[in-house]
Amino acid sequence: MPQYDNILNYDTVALDEKNHALVIIDQTKLPNHIEIISLTEQKDIWEAIYLLKVRGAPAIGVAAAIGVYLAARQIKTEDYESFYKEFKKASDYLNSSRPTAVNLSWALNRMEQVVLTRKGSPAADIIEALHAEAIAIREEDIEVCRAIGKNGLALVKPGDGLLTHCNAGQLATVRYGTATAPMYLGQEEGYNFKIYCDETRPLLQGARLTSFELNSAGMDVTVLCDNMSASLMRTGKINAVFVGCDRVARNGDTANKIGTSMAALAAKRYGVPFYVCAPTSTIDMSIADGEGIVIEQRKGEEVTSMWYEKPMVPEGVKVYNPAFDVTDADLITGIVTEFGVAYPPYEDSLARIFLKKEVHGKVMELLK
Repeated sequence: MPQYDNILNYDTVALDEKNHALVIIDQTKLPNHIEIISLTEQKDIWEAIYLLKVRGAPAIGVAAAIGVYLAARQIKTEDYESFYKEFKKASDYLNSSRPTAVNLSWALNRMEQVVLTRKGSPAADIIEALHAEAIAIREEDIEVCRAIGKNGLALVKPGDGLLTHCNAGQLATVRYGTATAPMYLGQEEGYNFKIYCDETRPLLQGARLTSFELNSAGMDVTVLCDNMSASLMRTGKINAVFVGCDRVARNGDTANKIGTSMAALAAKRYGVPFYVCAPTSTIDMSIADGEGIVIEQRKGEEVTSMWYEKPMVPEGVKVYNPAFDVTDADLITGIVTEFGVAYPPYEDSLARIFLKKEVHGKVMELLK
């Protein structure tokens, strides 16, 4: 595969129109190799999501939308019921790849609505509509992330020290990222932030991905191990924490990469504002609180041997390896969305955010 110089020159997720392929940056090869891969088969797209070749809730949603569109192209029938049955089978298969990130099911449900609202239409027309919807989901992700960046940037000032955990950057979206969007926009405006990235064990997304992409953008970046953030906050060097999320419950409880809740607890202790950057697509109003969020459990090898020449844990010792933890709503200063910042009580403020989204959608429909 070809190698590339600058990761910021490439979108994380794209559709190759000519070859009908999902094109992604293989994030398992970063930071040592920037490898662009093209996927056409459903099993390969499923594996790319499961193995975190493509990762980050928004990017997973976009990849799934493109993936199920590509699956629809391969359905060979003009009978609507048969078409829908095969489409649903492909959608359910992709949806099984990761359980926690709500964007996955959100994007697939949105694509399914395209099929359901076109009952009786020729298969070619449905496929074309699915293509348009997948492209719309991708383009909307870029606009949403930039809006989150503007709203987040208003919460900080030039020269601030900002901490982030995991990777909610350009590599987790199509462009800009969520938690990093204020950083990218601040860089454009000369804010000269000092960025601190938790290493984020066991998969090291902060060390391998966030520091890599922000450094590529010319930002001042420092990596620290996860258990060092409290020490750094105590010195006063952190003015705000920005993290992304995979799912937000109605009360504001938030699931993000394991270790996020520890950073939130430290921020609360030292009076550092803790912001969750969440596209409304990651907010699940059907779940009352964090108890309803399914937490993905991953293989123990990620902890014991993935990064080592020899295993670092004795054979036979059990491993606890949840991919995410839930940060309680009372530890979160604000939830930054594309339609503004929600503050406690979140059940009320998130409802207002969705009202703004509904009004915006109706206005856009009228303008078409």
